[in-house]
Amino acid sequence: MGCAFVFLALLPARAANWSVHVQPARIVNGAPLLFQVKSPEKVDSLSGTWLGHHLTFIYNTATRNWNAFAGVSIETAPGSYPLELIAARNSSARPLTLSRKVSISRAKYPRIKVALAVDEKFTEPTPEQLKQIEEAKTIKEDYLNRVTPDREWSGKFTAPTAGSISDVFGSERIFNGKTSSPHLGLDFRVPSGTPVAAMNDGTVLLARPLYFEGNFVVLDHGQGLLTLYLHLSEFKVKEGEVVKRGQIVGLSGGTGRATGPHLHVAVRWQGTYLDPVRMMQLPLPTGSVQNSSQTSRLAPQSSLSFAQSFAQDVFQRQVPNQTVQVIRMHSENLCRFDVIASGLPNRIQN
Repeated sequence: MGCAFVFLALLPARAANWSVHVQPARIVNGAPLLFQVKSPEKVDSLSGTWLGHHLTFIYNTATRNWNAFAGVSIETAPGSYPLELIAARNSSARPLTLSRKVSISRAKYPRIKVALAVDEKFTEPTPEQLKQIEEAKTIKEDYLNRVTPDREWSGKFTAPTAGSISDVFGSERIFNGKTSSPHLGLDFRVPSGTPVAAMNDGTVLLARPLYFEGNFVVLDHGQGLLTLYLHLSEFKVKEGEVVKRGQIVGLSGGTGRATGPHLHVAVRWQGTYLDPVRMMQLPLPTGSVQNSSQTSRLAPQSSLSFAQSFAQDVFQRQVPNQTVQVIRMHSENLCRFDVIASGLPNRIQN
C-alpha cells in the first residue's frame, strides 16, 4: 500500500486578529501557566510549541477560546521566548500560523543552610541496592515521560493536605558549605498517617514502592501533566484507578530517602518540574471542553517520531533555511501525515 504525504504551506495570519493571553500575567522560571487563544476565524484544531514542548489546545465552549496548559523549567533564563501557533481550518485549507514573544522573569528562590542526615544505604548503597536503584530509575524513565492525549484535570489544583509547609520549590540547600541542586517539590510537615488527597482529577499512573521515593503515587492528569506523592506509609489507590480531586490516595510517612515523616509533592509537566504553590494559585478552566481534533486522533508516538524523522531526512535539504515540521498524523492511514514548510510545493504524493 502506497503512502500519501501532504505538505501544506504556511499561511501567516495577521497578528492583530489573534487574541493571546497568558496567566499569570508575570511568568517566572519554574512557573506553570495557561495560554488562552482566540483565532482570527473558526478553526478545527489548534496546536503549538513553547520552549521545545508541544502544546495541545482544547476549545472551551463556555469562554469560546482555546486553552493550553504549559510551564517554564527552573533552569530557563530570563528573556523573551516565542510561542508558535498553528491553526488547522479543514483538510484542504492552508493552516494559519502565529509567532508571539512571551517574556519570562527570574524568580527569587531561597537558599537554606541545613544539617541533615540520611541512612547510609542512600549515600553508600551496596551492589544489591545499586541494582534496586537502577530498576527504579528505569521505571521512572518509562512512566514519568508518558504523555496521554486527553485532559483529565478540571479547575484549580488543591493542596493535598492541610499541614504547614517545611520546604518550598526551588530552594537551594547548602550542605557543609556546598550548594546542592534545587528542591523540585513542596514539603508538608505532617505526622505519619496523615491522609493525602489527589490535587485534581486523574488516573493513577504509579502506586508502588521505589528506592528513593519510598511508597510512591503518581497521578496522570493528561497531556503530560503529573502530580507526585512521595514517602507514603500506606497506599489507598491502585494503578489504573480513576480518582477525583480530594480523594485520598495514601497516608503520609517517612519511607524512602526521608529524614523523617513528611509529605513531598511535586508537579511535573512533560519532563519539567513546576512550583506546586504556583500551581495551586493558577486559575484553571472548568466546564464543557472540546478536545482539539488533532488531540483526539493522536497517533502512537513511535509513528509520529518516524514521520518527523522521515520528513526531515527526505525534504529538509529542499528547504535548508526553513523548518520542516509534521503537524498531524491521519488516524485512518498512519502512512499519511501533514507537514508544514513554506518552500515546499503544496502537495507531493508518493
